[in-house]
Amino acid sequence: MRNLKSIKSIRKNLKGKTVLVRVDFNVPIKNGKVIDDFRIKTALPTINFLLKKGAKIILITHLGEDGTESLSPVIKHFFVISKIAKSKITFFENIRKFPGEIKNDTTFAKKLASMGDIYVNDAFSVSHREHASVVSVSKYLPSFAGLQLEEEVKNLSRAFNKTKHPFLFILGGAKFSTKLPLIKKYLKLADYVFVGGALANYLLKAKGFDIGKSLVDEEKYDINSILNNPKLILPTDFFVKNGAIIDIGNESVKNLALIIKKSKLVLLNGPLGKYEDGGAEATKKILGLVLKSKSQIIIGGGDIVSILSKIKPKSYKPKANLFISTGGGATLDFLANGTLPGIKALK
Repeated sequence: MRNLKSIKSIRKNLKGKTVLVRVDFNVPIKNGKVIDDFRIKTALPTINFLLKKGAKIILITHLGEDGTESLSPVIKHFFVISKIAKSKITFFENIRKFPGEIKNDTTFAKKLASMGDIYVNDAFSVSHREHASVVSVSKYLPSFAGLQLEEEVKNLSRAFNKTKHPFLFILGGAKFSTKLPLIKKYLKLADYVFVGGALANYLLKAKGFDIGKSLVDEEKYDINSILNNPKLILPTDFFVKNGAIIDIGNESVKNLALIIKKSKLVLLNGPLGKYEDGGAEATKKILGLVLKSKSQIIIGGGDIVSILSKIKPKSYKPKANLFISTGGGATLDFLANGTLPGIKALK
């Protein structure tokens, strides 16, 4: 993929200039307080870079799906953790409040662009969406990639560009339709593809195993080309609750541990069990093993990052061999396609 036009290429002082920065501060909130600020923290390097250049900043984000939620808890939390003066940052309203955002409306994009002199996309996690503040606004302003967006592209590209081997891809989750392209692609690129979660249930059922009442995608998919691939590794034992598989078993974890130990690149996406129903133990164990590894480690996907934040918050700290993606669906799309609409829009 071509090099991104990074904000680091802005050589001139930005004093008197207004920069529109698309961020993704769509973070979980409970009782009016932000309970996971990972995405907010990852945007701070870009914001501080632009402030040092003398820019005035307007931050654009969404919160929730329909735009009805107030940004107040996010704004309050942002100024507490960033220690940036309120006079230097303006928050635009919840962008999804406006119908033109999701419709990717040209007129709305022009109105957004009229507020600033430069546009910066630092919202990798929504860059798979063809929305006005992600795609169309860049047509009307000089546009750049933020530092986090640049880091996402650089690190996730290691899964398909100049890849280290042996390469282990650990893939979990439930929605087979979104993960099948990844399985097919990485059976070609990786040395081992371990599939867990409800994804494994689908493959096991296709192989003729009785999975009882376990969660499984009921759609029909063409999987003949992957079922007998020698690179495909499925769980060999399970924890069962009320007749349903909720997690992979100890033997499966031990088998996977041996592969982790000899791998030079480990890509981990999605939980390996039904973690919301007590099936998170194997995922926690595997995360622990992966984090201790000296391999190049890439962790991505909203659910797996949520588990990680609960068991080992310190692992969010920068580490030379570890990258944690801010994306969920965006990470999946980028790993499958090598780019995203929001990235292609930057010229």
